[in-house]
Amino acid sequence: MSNAKRRNFRIEPFKHKVEMDPKYAEKTWKIIEHAIHEIYNHNASGLSFEELYRNAYNMVLHKYGEKLYSGLVTTMTVHLKGIATVIEAAQGGLFLEELNRQWMDHNKALQMIRDILMYMDRTFVTNSNKTPVNELGLNLWRDHIVKFPNIRDRLLNTLLDLVHTERTGEIIDRGLMRNVIKMLMDLGPSVYHDDFEKSFLDVTANFYRIESQQFIECCDCGDYMKKAERRLNEEMERVSNYLDPKSEIKIITVVEREMIANHMTRLVHMENSGLVSMLVSDKYEDLGRMHSLFRRVTSGLPTIRDVMTSHLRDTGKLLVTDPEKLKDPVDFVQHLLDMKDKYDKIISMAFSNDKNFQNALNSSFEFFINLNTRSPEYISLFVDDKLRKGLKGVSEEDVEVVLDKVMMLFRYLHEKDVFEKYYKQHLAKRLLSGKTVSDDAERSLIVKLKTECGYQFTSKLEGMFTDMKTSRDTMQGFNALLADSNEVSEGPTLAVQVLTTGSWPTQPGVCCHLPTEILAVCERFRAYYLNTHTGRRLTWQTNMGSADLKATFGKSRKHELNVSTYQMCILMLFNSADCLSYKEIEQATDILAADLKRCLQSLACVKGKNVLRKEPMGRDIGEKDTFQFNDSFTSKFYKVKIGTVAAQKETEPEKQETRQKVEEDRKPQIEAAIVRIMKARHVLDHNNIVAEVTKQLQARFLPNPAVIKKRIESLIEREFLERDKNDRKLYRYLA
Repeated sequence: MSNAKRRNFRIEPFKHKVEMDPKYAEKTWKIIEHAIHEIYNHNASGLSFEELYRNAYNMVLHKYGEKLYSGLVTTMTVHLKGIATVIEAAQGGLFLEELNRQWMDHNKALQMIRDILMYMDRTFVTNSNKTPVNELGLNLWRDHIVKFPNIRDRLLNTLLDLVHTERTGEIIDRGLMRNVIKMLMDLGPSVYHDDFEKSFLDVTANFYRIESQQFIECCDCGDYMKKAERRLNEEMERVSNYLDPKSEIKIITVVEREMIANHMTRLVHMENSGLVSMLVSDKYEDLGRMHSLFRRVTSGLPTIRDVMTSHLRDTGKLLVTDPEKLKDPVDFVQHLLDMKDKYDKIISMAFSNDKNFQNALNSSFEFFINLNTRSPEYISLFVDDKLRKGLKGVSEEDVEVVLDKVMMLFRYLHEKDVFEKYYKQHLAKRLLSGKTVSDDAERSLIVKLKTECGYQFTSKLEGMFTDMKTSRDTMQGFNALLADSNEVSEGPTLAVQVLTTGSWPTQPGVCCHLPTEILAVCERFRAYYLNTHTGRRLTWQTNMGSADLKATFGKSRKHELNVSTYQMCILMLFNSADCLSYKEIEQATDILAADLKRCLQSLACVKGKNVLRKEPMGRDIGEKDTFQFNDSFTSKFYKVKIGTVAAQKETEPEKQETRQKVEEDRKPQIEAAIVRIMKARHVLDHNNIVAEVTKQLQARFLPNPAVIKKRIESLIEREFLERDKNDRKLYRYLA
């Protein structure tokens, strides 16, 4: 078997030659051409699509694809030219209807032709890089119908006229418009854009340019914006009904430019109806509409914001410099809060809580509040008024709301240390007189201040509350001692608050001569306290105390007088004298002249509280005046509170004194900041030191660059710093 001869096999091609009818291609094409004519003439029901498909298949198979394809182009072109003539002949409103009908028929015919020539589409067209049948049909329609000069211009004008008709309020056939526009879109983006959209946008711009000019001449700002808003909505609806969705941004941009951007400045400044008028009249709906329209265009919202900021600053400046408003600090601050509430509501309801507008509001308030150097004092007085009486019967939630509003104004202050100075004075008076509405409210505000400014800001304020609690415990021990020693006396009862020096706004060396009866019990307390607490000193702050006196007027009219310690000292003098001169009272009590005059004024010159009579009569106290006990004093109340006559706000000299104290307190803070910075940086130039110090201290106050310069000089003298030998503006830290 291994020696057997191997045989090779080969398959030979078929030898018989098939003869093709020379007229086969022509005959077959005639059949297909006839079918295409029948399809366009709506006689397709009698055609055998299976036979037509097989004929087209065989033509491609026998390499007659080119003849089939070119024949198709020629046949369709002939039909489309005839269709163009029919469309062109349509009159008036029938033009679009005829175009749409012919387009629908062409699409149906194209679908049938594509099905017949499907094999050609898949093979010959692909291999020869020809245009597919469906796309070919669209291109031919584009070139012989839509691009046909007589039809193209007429189509564009008809479409634009219909849009204009609809804009003027008339009804049009939107379905027909939608079909014709979709035809342009199906023919390709360039057809829709070049033959319709470009002209459509130009006509739209011109329409709204004319209309906006007419509106702005005859409408106020609010009405104009309503019309602009309506037009924008109409254009968006128009796009959704029959235009290309991609056209929406283009058409909206045109309307925004012509109706809003081009008239923006005139609208906001329109007299009696512009932005300022809307702000003054709280027109939330109009303001909201302006915000939503202007946000659509570049620099729209900045325009509103700038006008609002300018108005706010002008209004605020008038408020903080109005002498009438400044007469009552509480009303002054209430006006500020009302103004803030008003614009907060506008920004919330009309401006969608836009952060840029909130920032503009904050910067405006910060600007004009600090124009008035007394703003820190007035805000503290407002708090004092609310925590004394203004929040009685108010729920905790409402108290928190008021305190939060106060903190909001506090944040705007540049001189927070000045506020602290006044707040400490007012808090001290409230605590010592027991006139605070709520300890919880007091502590809540201190917590807010602590959160805002840090522990250092509130440490002394918290110390004041600690002293009050310690004083209550001390008095319990003192009273228990008196009870144990059976020292129950009919003399005066003493209630002492022991204040830590430094925590309270005490004044050194302001002690007056106390009556003998009071002095005895005071010495008893001093002995008890110093025995309990070694190494301490007590100094009586008689200017901060109060007293309850039982007084008899005439023969039997008894009243209890609530007075200050100074007033008590004055009244007790009349137990041993019927008439005293101003000089005698001054010598006996050793009260400072300014305080003495205020006390005498409240005792002798206030109607209903005049327990003393002054000669000569009058509201001012003179050094030659004499005073008598007023036996004829009457009051319907048993308890009579006699306050010290004093301006609620500081007088100019007092203001200057407070300012001087604040400036003195700032010096060590500025120096400490300079040392901290130089210790970290070692070498720094003057301008950078000023910038760094300002940055560090701005939470409490804005230091004056001139003051910073003086503190640097002082530190150089004390050898904390030295100037560079080559550059006088450069400083070095000396370790």
